[in-house]
Amino acid sequence: MIGLNTALIYVLQTLGSLYLLIVLLRFILQLVRADFYNPLSQFVLKATQPLLRSLRRIVPGFGGLDLASLLLAILVQMLLMLVTLALMGYGVAGFLPNVLVWSLIGVTSLFLKVFFFALIVSVILSWVAPGSYNPGAQLINQICEPLLSPFRRILPNLGGLDLSPIFAFIALNLLDMLVIGNLAAMTQMPKILSPFM
Repeated sequence: MIGLNTALIYVLQTLGSLYLLIVLLRFILQLVRADFYNPLSQFVLKATQPLLRSLRRIVPGFGGLDLASLLLAILVQMLLMLVTLALMGYGVAGFLPNVLVWSLIGVTSLFLKVFFFALIVSVILSWVAPGSYNPGAQLINQICEPLLSPFRRILPNLGGLDLSPIFAFIALNLLDMLVIGNLAAMTQMPKILSPFM
C-alpha cells in the first residue's frame, strides 16, 4: 500500500521538477541566444520572473550568462532534495554538505537531458515538418543549433544527410554516463533522489 509520504513525494517531485525545468530553460534560452519574442520563450520569462526579479539584484549576469537563473535552478533543486529527504525520514542536517553537490549534479543532468530531448524532437520534426515556422519548432532548432554546429563543421557533406545529431547524442550520453553517473556514485547520492537526475 502506498503511503501518504510517497504520494506527497511524487507530487512534489513532479511539480518541482517541472518548475526547475522552466527555470533551467530560461538559462538555456539565454545561453543559446534564442528568440525571446517567441511565445514559448515569453511563457518561460513570465513563469520565472517573480523569483528572478529579486535574485537579479544580488546576482548580476556575467559574459552574457544569466547567472541568477542558474543559481535559482540550483536553489530549487536543493530545496526539492531537502524536502524529499525530510519526507523519507532522513536526518536532513547530516546531508546538508552533500545536498549542494547533489544539486549541482541534478541540474547538470537536467541540462544535458534538455539538449538530448530537444535533439530527439528536432530529428522527428526534420522528418515530418521540415522548415516549419511553428514557434515550438523554431525554439527547438535554436536550442539544438549550438550543439550541432561543431559536428557539422567536422563531418563531411553527405549530400543532404545530416549525421550531426547522431554524434551529438553520443557526446551527450557519454557525458551523462561518465561524468554524471560517476559523480552520483562517488558522492553516494541516495536512490530516492534519482528522479532529479
